[in-house]
Amino acid sequence: MPLLPDLAVYVHWPFCQAKCPYCDFNSHVARSVDYNRWARAFASEISRFHKDIGEARITSVFFGGGTPSLMPPDLVDHILAEIRKTWPVANDYEVTLEANPTSVEAARFEGYRDAGVSRVSVGVQSLRDEHLRALGRLHSAAEARKAVETAGRVFNAVSADLIYARQDQSLADWQAELAEAVDLGLDHLSLYQLTIEDGTAFASRLERGRLAGLPAEDLAADLFEATQDQMNEVGLAAYEVSNHARPGAESRHNLTYWRGGSYLGIGPGAHGRLHRDGAWVATAGHMMPEAWLSAVEQQGSGDAVYDPLSAADRAVEYVMMSLRLAEGCELDRAVEALNINKLDELTSDGFVWRDGGRIGTTPRGRPVLNAILAALLV
Repeated sequence: MPLLPDLAVYVHWPFCQAKCPYCDFNSHVARSVDYNRWARAFASEISRFHKDIGEARITSVFFGGGTPSLMPPDLVDHILAEIRKTWPVANDYEVTLEANPTSVEAARFEGYRDAGVSRVSVGVQSLRDEHLRALGRLHSAAEARKAVETAGRVFNAVSADLIYARQDQSLADWQAELAEAVDLGLDHLSLYQLTIEDGTAFASRLERGRLAGLPAEDLAADLFEATQDQMNEVGLAAYEVSNHARPGAESRHNLTYWRGGSYLGIGPGAHGRLHRDGAWVATAGHMMPEAWLSAVEQQGSGDAVYDPLSAADRAVEYVMMSLRLAEGCELDRAVEALNINKLDELTSDGFVWRDGGRIGTTPRGRPVLNAILAALLV
C-alpha cells in the first residue's frame, strides 16, 4: 500500500479579548460567539477539503488566532474528533494551541489536553509589567509565569513567545529578561523582534510621533545578536530566524510551512498550500468572521482564494520560507527561483553557505535575510 501524503492542518480562531496595538493578525473582538455555529462550520470545511484533496496522513494540527485559548475545550475536542474521523493521523502527530496567560484560560489547560492538544504556545510577550501595559497586554508578568508553570504540569511540550526591541528597552534589560525566560525551563522559545506593521495601532502612533523609545538600528542589531549568543549558550539554538529549541523540540507544524510542505488553512483568513493532482493550489478564507461563516453555510466553502500556483511561484515561496531555517533549503527545489550569479557572490562574501545540494544563510547573513532574498530571487 503506497504511503499517504503528509498534511498539516491550521485552524484559525479569530477572536480576542482585545486587539493588541502591534498585532496585524486577523483578530476581532466580539461580544458573543455562537460556538455551535462555529463547530458546524469547521466540520463542514474539514469534510469539503477531504472531498477536494482526498486521503492524507495528518502530521500536525495548529490552533492559531486570535486567541484560541478562548475556545471552549469541547469545541477543540469536536474539531480534533472531526479531523481524526476524516483522515488517519501519524502516531506522533502534534497538536498545538496558542494560549494567552490569563488565569481563567490557564485553568482550561487540562480540558485542552483531554481533547487531544499535546503542545501549548503561551503568549508571554514580556516579563516586565510596564512593557506588557505598553504592548496592550491584559495579563501581568506574574500571570505569565503562572500560566507557563501550569502548562508545564499539564503538557509535555510548552513554548513561550516573547517580543524584544520594545520601547525604552536596553540591551542589559533584555539580557536579564531573557535569562528569566530561560529559567522557566522551556525547551522552545519564540523570540520576535518588534516590527511596526502597516494598519496597526502602533503604526498610526508612529506616524503621529507618539511611539517614542523604539531602538535605533544599531541597538536593534545588538539585541538580535545578543539573543542568538545567549540562546546558543543554553542549548536553545535558533533553528529558524525567531525560533529557538533544544534538539527534538522544534515545532513540527511550523516546520511544514518552512520546508514547503502541504497544509490546510481552515477558518477566517486562514491560508493553505495544497498539493492535488500533481499541482499546487493556494487557498485563503474570507477575512471577516461573519463573512466566512456565511460563505461556509450558504456556498459550502469558506475560501475567498483558490488559485493554482505555477512551478516558478512555488519555487519562490519555497526559497522565502526555507531560508529562514538554519538547515537552509534544497537547491534543486529552489534553483528555478534563484539568480545563480548572485548566489555565488553572496557565498563568496560569507552571507550564504553552500554544502552539496543545500544552501542557507550564515550567522553573518541571517540578520540581513530580507536583503539576501531580494538579491537572490529572480
